Amino acid sequence: MPTIKDRDRQVIWHPYTAMKAWPEAIAIVKGEGIYLTDENGNRYLDAIASWWVNLHGHAHPYIAQRVSEQIAALEHCMFAGFTHEPAVRLAERLLEILPGNFQKIFYSDNGSTAVEVALKMALQYWSNKGIKKNKLLALQNAYHGDTFGAMAVSGRSVFTEAFTDFLFEVDFIPFPGKQDSSYSLATLERLLQNGDVAAFIVEPLIQGSAGMLMFDADTLELYFRLCRKYGTLIIADEVMTGFGRTGPLFACNYIQTTPDIMCLSKGLTGGALPMGITAATRDIFDAFYDDDKMKMLYHGHSYTANPTICAAALASLDLLLQDSCTQNRKRIINAHAAFAASVAHHPLVNDIRQTGTIIALEIATETPAYHTTLRDVMYRFFLSKNIIMRPLGNIIYILPPYCISDEELQYIYSAIKELLGSL
Repeated sequence: MPTIKDRDRQVIWHPYTAMKAWPEAIAIVKGEGIYLTDENGNRYLDAIASWWVNLHGHAHPYIAQRVSEQIAALEHCMFAGFTHEPAVRLAERLLEILPGNFQKIFYSDNGSTAVEVALKMALQYWSNKGIKKNKLLALQNAYHGDTFGAMAVSGRSVFTEAFTDFLFEVDFIPFPGKQDSSYSLATLERLLQNGDVAAFIVEPLIQGSAGMLMFDADTLELYFRLCRKYGTLIIADEVMTGFGRTGPLFACNYIQTTPDIMCLSKGLTGGALPMGITAATRDIFDAFYDDDKMKMLYHGHSYTANPTICAAALASLDLLLQDSCTQNRKRIINAHAAFAASVAHHPLVNDIRQTGTIIALEIATETPAYHTTLRDVMYRFFLSKNIIMRPLGNIIYILPPYCISDEELQYIYSAIKELLGSL
């Protein structure tokens, strides 16, 4: 009888996978807490929250219960001209906790589409006002998603290379250095002074796919203040950083100046189901609130505000806002800091950086590219230890579900130290 892995090889095309080099996928049949179990009974410790989405552990019974109750009552209805309690309640609860003066929630399907919506909102905002501002600014190395608009505001890299000729032009601000962000800030101000910039989009504090690159909150505050000074809209892409990953609920909680538009996904449903959200201020919404139907936002998805997914998000919020979850995040933060101190001076560690529950180690290599052979060596090593760790080139990072125990963290740390000793 063929295994799931065998059947998969015949019919599936996997994301971000060189299918000739990696023809076999590990077939997962069960999740529980921090662990995933494959069809052969092997348990894997999920150190990266299954691509950063899982907050509370796999197959969480509370989320499963709420989803089950909702799908038995109302699984879906279209969201144009109709509404339902889970969507309204989720919007109400999110607006209570988002940093800033957000007053409207727009639902979509994932992080990339949340960004697409944000870009459309920002560009059409000025068009609806009859003001010519049609340029977008982003940060060097940025990653905002894989749809075309999201790719356009992402740094030109291996992710976008095949599509470069089809992407609209965007000006990129130099990534702020560790010691001095003045050049980055000066570049931003120079571009803003032209008066034609519709919006600046940024991953606040951490650039995830670029290699967990981190910058300080003071620089983020100055970026946002410059945008305010020159009348440019601010889009905060908190798809990865939202829902406690950086310590507080959102990375923008670290600063005073707040964005006009915010993008959310990944941890939104606790990793249970896919959803994207674009939050907007009243000022953004009012630019589309008009008798002229040409000023409406022409964007939507078949599964917009799916009630079953909203139920999962509401359940995840219940868990996220419990004091025990806050304490778990603090515990992870402290454990990461202690581990960082223990390996900071290792000769193979070029850099170690941490923001909140996210820690990243940059491993010394002659070819620090995304496709470095070291990446595959490290990936296989961690799998041999039954740890799911997906290095970004020569970058190892830990971004765990919040339910991870101290013992499980120590097991990951020990495996990293063993790897360093073997290289």
